[in-house]
Parts: sequence; C-alpha cells; structure tokens
Amino acid sequence: MQRDHNEDALFALTSVLSDGKSEELFGLFVIADGMGGHRNGEVASSVSVRVVVKYVLDQLYKVLLDPRHPAPAVGIQEILTGAVNEAQKAVLQHAPGGGTTLTIALLLGEQLTISHVGDSRAYFVLPDGSLQQITRDHSLVQRLVDLKEISEEEANTHPQKNVLLKAVGQTEPFNSDTKTLQVPRDWRLMLCSDGLWGVVPAEGMLSIFQKNKDPILVCKLLVDEANRAGGPDNISVIVAGIAGSTSESGKP
Repeated sequence: MQRDHNEDALFALTSVLSDGKSEELFGLFVIADGMGGHRNGEVASSVSVRVVVKYVLDQLYKVLLDPRHPAPAVGIQEILTGAVNEAQKAVLQHAPGGGTTLTIALLLGEQLTISHVGDSRAYFVLPDGSLQQITRDHSLVQRLVDLKEISEEEANTHPQKNVLLKAVGQTEPFNSDTKTLQVPRDWRLMLCSDGLWGVVPAEGMLSIFQKNKDPILVCKLLVDEANRAGGPDNISVIVAGIAGSTSESGKP
C-alpha cells in the first residue's frame, strides 16, 4: 500500500511422477526480497530467483526425470548451496550495489531441504495450531535477541529491524544456512517476505490457516491482512502442502 514499486520475487513449482511402482513428489519454492534502490533491488531479487530455479532444475530435476535413474552428481544440500552461490555471482554482475534475501525450499518425497540468506522466512504450519519457524533471520535484531540484549517483543518495533547481517549481493563472503528436515504429519509450508511476517502477528496468520484449507485463498487472505495493517512493504507468500492431509488428491 505504501511502495510505488515491487522488489520481491517468487517462484513455485510442484510435480508428481507416478508410474505404478512409486510416486515421487517434487516441490521447489523460492522467495527473494530485494534492496538497494528501485532498479537494483528489483533486479537482484528477480535475477536470484531465476538463477536458482535454473540451477536446481538443471542439476536435479532433469536428473530425476532421466529414465536411466542416474544419481545427482552431488547431494541435495550441496545443490542448493551451489544455487545460492550462483545467485550471488549473478547479483554482483547484474545489480552491483543491490542485494536480496533468498529463501529456497526443496521438497523431495517426505524430506524438505532449506537454504536461506536474509530475513525472508519459511514456516511449518502444524495441525496443533502452531507456527514453527524453520529459518533464522540474519538480521541485527535477531543477533540482539540471541545475545539477550532485547526481547522478541522489542525486536518487532526496533528502529533497526530491517538491518541485515547477510544478503545475496553483499561483497563480503558469506555462507547460507542449509539443512534437511523430515516433514511433519499434516503439514503445510509457508514462505514469506517480511512484508507479511513483519506486519501480521503469528496469531493473525494462524487464524487464516485454521479457517481455510485452499492454499491460493490462504495466500490472498494473508496479503489482504497485511494490507489492512497498513501494507508498509511488498508482500510475498507461498503456501504448499500435501493435498490428502487437506484435500483428496494426494498430490502437492
């Protein structure tokens, strides 16, 4: 509601390969929140998402579809780490002076691998009515919370809450946080930029999830709620889950 341009970018792809012998679920979800001025922020986030998607599809997805069933050359975590490194090179080349957060979630069967830089977030939405944050912000206020210098409540209104300690495009070397998780039962996954989580409290997000099962509707309602709260930033959100826990098809 308050920005005259959009510096967020996102990508979502789900597929299922079923041949009567097995069923292979695949999901790739990416969110990036750019910074560094009108052009550089937009370019940094868009370039990062495009580079990550191409890299993961080339390194992994095409291999999974090969009828010879070759194994990927490297592990899943190494593929996502490589994707972040490629995004870093692309931002330095195409948007010098710009930067972006980058959160990647890759679902293979019942395993979810996350690679993350910045303060866009990934959550599990659990059937007990709770949100489980599965990324950790690379921000100044998170560092202050970790050091017990400020509380979680103070972090929400801290004047430097938008200061990042890591971002794709920064000139100093950095490592992304990368890990693999077993997905819980009856899970839903949410990726979002701080235009959502920094504006709508957890209770408000959970209320929307509890009342609605359609992921497209949930996304719309979450964005609407952030705009009703003032919409101070661009708002991006992806919601995914295994339909079968929330509907009938058994597909992502």
